[in-house]
Amino acid sequence: MKTSRMWLVYSLIRIGLFAVVLALLLLTQMTPWIAAAVAAVISLCASYIFLRKPREQLAQGLYEARHGEGKVAPRAPEKAGSDEENEDAVVDGDPASRS
Repeated sequence: MKTSRMWLVYSLIRIGLFAVVLALLLLTQMTPWIAAAVAAVISLCASYIFLRKPREQLAQGLYEARHGEGKVAPRAPEKAGSDEENEDAVVDGDPASRS
């Protein structure tokens, strides 16, 4: 499964879990802002316990997307007269070559 799809599915499951817990707490006539805070804590704990597999798949997909198959992206060539020359002159303490 693609990383973007995994991200969407995992996020929707977490949001749905929060919404269900919040609805149940609001049905008990709890103050809305307290119900939201309690629902956030409960849904966080429940998702940490019960959504281990989707979370690990998402983390693995993000890792692979970030690090790829060991391929290093080619770096763009430096332009003539780049800032690196000026930086080198400052570091070397050469006042004649500063612009």
